[in-house]
Formats: sequence, C-alpha cells, structure tokens
Amino acid sequence: MNSVLPPNATPLMRALEEVGAAHLARIDVPTRDLWNPDTCPEPLLPWLAYSVSIDTWQSYWPEPVKRERIRRAIAIQRHKGTVGAVKAAVASFGATVVLREWWQQQPHGAPHTFTLTLNVRDLNGQPASARFVDDVIAEVRRVKPARSHFTFTQGVQAGASIGIVAAARMATHVRLRVTGAAATDDGARTLPLHPHAACESLPPQAPELRFRNDF
Repeated sequence: MNSVLPPNATPLMRALEEVGAAHLARIDVPTRDLWNPDTCPEPLLPWLAYSVSIDTWQSYWPEPVKRERIRRAIAIQRHKGTVGAVKAAVASFGATVVLREWWQQQPHGAPHTFTLTLNVRDLNGQPASARFVDDVIAEVRRVKPARSHFTFTQGVQAGASIGIVAAARMATHVRLRVTGAAATDDGARTLPLHPHAACESLPPQAPELRFRNDF
C-alpha cells in the first residue's frame, strides 16, 4: 500500500492508516452512477446540480425536470448569452418556446429586444403554476444576453370535445389578458394568477397570456 503519511509518522498512525484503507477499499462507491443525471438517486440530485453550476434549484420541481435541468446544464453554460442557451434553458423545464429577435419582427422591434411565446405545462398536460413559470422566466433572464430585454407571452389552450363544440378541431384557443401589476425588475410577480384573477376574454385568436412588456 502506498502511504500518504510523512516519514516521521508513528507506528500507531501507520496502523490506523492500514486499517482505514482496508475498510474503505470494501466500500462500493458507484461514482459513474452518482455523476449521471439519469441514474443518480433523487435525494442526491441537489448536490449533482450544484456540481454542474445550476444557480437555481427548487425542491417542488418534478423529478424529470430536475434531471433534465442537470442534463442540459453544461451545454447551457457553454452557450450562455446566446439564443441557443435561452431555448435550451426553456426546454430543460419541459416547455416549448417561439423566440423572435427584434430584426425578425414585422415591423422591426427595438434593437436588442426579443419576444418569447411559451407553452409551459405540467406532467399531466395541465398549465403550469405561476411559480413554475416564474422559475422559467428567471432562468431566461440568467442565460440571455445581458444587454437584451424581452416580452413574455404564455400560451393558454382550453380543450373541448367535438360533442360539446361543433367544430372539426379537438381544441379551442382562448386569449386572456391578465389585468394587474406586472413583475418587478427583481423578478417578483404580483399578478393574481389564481381562479379569481381579473381576466378579460377576447375573441378567439392566437393563444396568449401576456404578463408584462419588458424584462
């Protein structure tokens, strides 16, 4: 055994080293599994997330979201400040996004701005909670270019069967405009996103729920 003790180590120190090394050699440490987001035990995921520099972590996230956040973390860090990083960050939450930069809009928007249209749903296919959407927005703000600002729109889709709605499509779309205070610069949300939220129904058009104009 290769000793790590100094030359002047006492016999007791060398005996303890030998005994300790023998016990440690019998402990099976599944290092590869612990560093793999697919096989790491769920209770240890926060430590794995910390090791790959995930800045925000919520215990209430579903396990698949936690594993996907870790799985994409290194690639997001490598491309931070790009459109690809924003899209990957949104995808890591299981959401879909349509991103249009200012020069892709008609007419052109203000320089260094972009729009995000998100469709965020939970594991059961239901619209995600306001808290979860806040986490997605916070991650977008973290990985976007520092000089850029964006407009955020959340898609809302209400399902209806053909037997109830006389239409050829299985789903209808409703636009809702939430009335209330917008999120503050530090990311705090003050919108009343609950069944009693003040909403204004609009004619059926492209599905959107507009929260604020600038981030």
